[in-house]
This record gives sequence, C-alpha cells and structure tokens, in this order.
Amino acid sequence: MSAVFNFTFVPWFRSVAPYIHKFRHQTFVVGVCGEAIAAGKLQNLVQDLALVHSMGVKIVLVHGFRPQVNEQLLAKGHEPQYYKGNRITDPVALDSAQEAAGQLRYEIEASFSQGLPNTPMAGSKIRVVSGNFITARPMGILDGVDFQHTGKVRKVDVEGIRHALEMDSIVLLSPFGYSPTGEAFNLAMEEVASSIAIALKADKLLYVCEVPGIRRQPQAPASEDNPIITEMTLADAKAIFASSPEAEEPTDTGFYLKYCIKACEGGVERSHIIPFAVDGSLLLEIYVHDGIGTMVVDERLEEVRQAGADDVGGILQLIEPFERDGTLVKRSRTEIERDIAKYTIIEHDGVIFGCAALYPYLEKSTGEMAAVTVSPHSQGQGDGEKLLKRIEQRARAMGLTSIFVLTTRTMHWFIKRGFEQVDPEWLPKARKEKYNWDRKSRVLVKHL
Repeated sequence: MSAVFNFTFVPWFRSVAPYIHKFRHQTFVVGVCGEAIAAGKLQNLVQDLALVHSMGVKIVLVHGFRPQVNEQLLAKGHEPQYYKGNRITDPVALDSAQEAAGQLRYEIEASFSQGLPNTPMAGSKIRVVSGNFITARPMGILDGVDFQHTGKVRKVDVEGIRHALEMDSIVLLSPFGYSPTGEAFNLAMEEVASSIAIALKADKLLYVCEVPGIRRQPQAPASEDNPIITEMTLADAKAIFASSPEAEEPTDTGFYLKYCIKACEGGVERSHIIPFAVDGSLLLEIYVHDGIGTMVVDERLEEVRQAGADDVGGILQLIEPFERDGTLVKRSRTEIERDIAKYTIIEHDGVIFGCAALYPYLEKSTGEMAAVTVSPHSQGQGDGEKLLKRIEQRARAMGLTSIFVLTTRTMHWFIKRGFEQVDPEWLPKARKEKYNWDRKSRVLVKHL
C-alpha cells in the first residue's frame, strides 16, 4: 500500500469519525427514485447503504418505480397518464405497478444478499424486511380527474417498522398502500418516504434522485455563479418553493423540495436532495462536512459559541495538525482545559470546525487572539471572519480597546481585516516576557 494512500486515508478516516459516532443508532429514511435503478446504480447504492447500516444507522429504504411502470405500460400498448405530476392509476397501470414493484423488490433483496470476497459486501449479513406497513386511502377526483387506484398515505405502522429496525433489519418498502378493505393503491415514493420519516421521527430523510440539489438561482443554468445550496433553512426552502412554477416533473425545482419542507415541518431534523449520478453521493452527503447535495434544516446547524469542558477533545483534534506543521504553538490538554472559558468555537452538526481564544491583558486594555484555527474542510467559507467578529465582541464586552495576534504564516489574512504590524516591544509586559524571539512571530494589532 503506497505512502500517498496512507497519508490521505488516515486523516480522512479520522475526519469522518465524529459523524460515525453521531449517527450511530439514528434512523434514516432513504427514498431512491426508479430512475437511479434504471440507470444501473442499484449495486453501488446497496453497497453504500450496507456500509452505512454497518456503522449502526437504522435504515428504511423506499424505492420508486416510475420508469419501470412506464416501461410495463408501453409494453402493453398503454400510454402512461399523469395529472399535475401524479400518475392516474387505472387497472392496467395498477397491474403494471405491481409487476414492477415485485421485480424491483426481488432485485434489491438479491443485491443486499451478496457477500462476494473483495467487495464492499464481503462478510455482510443484512436482513431485509418488507411488509404492509402503509395504510392508504384513494386520492379520489381532483379537478374532475379520477385518479382511480392512485392513493395517499393514511397511516404508517410505526410499531411494526420500529420492531423490524430494532432487529437490525433494513426495512424495504415499495410505494404501495392498502386500505382496510384490502384494496391496493399506487403511491408516490416521495410521499411514502416523507410520511414514514415524520411518523418515525427520523433523524434524516434523503432523496437519491435525478437532480443535483437546489441551486442559488433555481431557474437559471448551472454555473460557478449559480452553485448548489448545500444547506438551506426551512424558511428559505419555503420561499424558493413559493416562487417556483408548479412542479410536475421530478427535475422541477419544487418536486422534491415540497416533501423536504413537509418533513422538516413534521419534525424531521434534516432532509436532503442528492444526485444518483454521482457515485457515492449518499456517503458524501452523510459523512462529509458540506455534503454534495442540498440539505433543508429547520434552523442552521452552525453555531458560534463559547467553548465548554466537553469541547476540549474536539479543540485538540482540530489544532493538532497545525501544531505539528508549526503554524500554531503546541498547547497541552491541561492548558486548554484550564483556559477553556477563553475559547470561542464554531460547531457544525456537532463537530468543531473552528476555534480561537482571547487572553486579556487589562493593564494595557488589550487582548491576545490566540489558537486561531479553521478546519481545512471549511476554509474559504467565512468561518475565520465569524471567529474574529465574536472575539472582537468579547473584547469590547471586557472593555478592551484593541486585540493582537502573533503569527508566522497568516499575516496577510489579518492585515486584510484591519490589523497593523507593530514591534514586539509593543506587547504587554506579561506577554513580552513569554515572547519566543527565536520563533520571530509577527505582532499584529487591531484597534476596536
């Protein structure tokens, strides 16, 4: 195994460890569109789901079958019918949906049963459970259009699904529901997934679908100036949905966004729209800081706050690489524990991505901004400015008139933000006595 691989793999694996710990025992509902399966993505998706499951996540998988049903209908010489994005399920379409669902369920269960050596599924023993967990009602007649055997979710058998999950099984559901009289109804995968997520109070709802996410300007073409929004508040999601044309196709802006909004309003903490076209998108969205698609949250997950005793380990892990390469002066755990109240941190989804400390020198009405660190995974996104702003606020609250930093490598970053270089003799007496003349750090001051 090459040294380059070791060099990249070890820090990467360490960086995902906090997410592995955080998501263990959580419940994810994953909706996979039928187009992903038609595009040949099933095998890799199953391998990724098996990997997530092996790390202690409880998974409910809902598959779609839009293209598969259409294929069955066309083979029977029957044209697919839709109204406002919903399928009109006549008896022929119902038969086609049942055939497609049976075939897809077989393929998915077979994929989870594989355990070939030298593959991600090697050694995996995954039990897949399906059942009549959804009670449905007819959609009825809308604008004079009779949807016949198309239905809506009436009730979710929460106890039955939880029992299967507690047995360490993956729950697999087709978009079908059954009435108390035994009638079968064709449902929308998106509605089934969101309804289950709400009923289970799931931690995540993820749609693996045709679109890469929601762009900053949804109706404009993709470009560097129109990137995917990686994190969106519920309020912003509602605003974009309200300003978008009525969604009828899965590629329309509001098609999946509608159900993400519904889930968040129903108590699901996070809803995601991620592309099946990118291999490993599920893993990238779950275990990488910024993910790859769009996440809708009821409130922003990022928090700038004063550090506490529980944050010592996260701060040590954050600053250790910078101490090792000489960017920061090494600090022991004892020092950080002693001074923890002086630290400000940026925490995102339970992981610390930035920190800075403020050491006041009241005799000169100044304070040192020290241990300024931003994770490489979030650099360039304004976290440094957020830390600086909060340190300035804390300094003013203490009655300080300036703050200063000692740096050997990031002088220009501070100068661009209003700092000026001064001679080390400017330092407060107590700090000057600890100044390392061999290190030759630049002293930069900002007046508040």
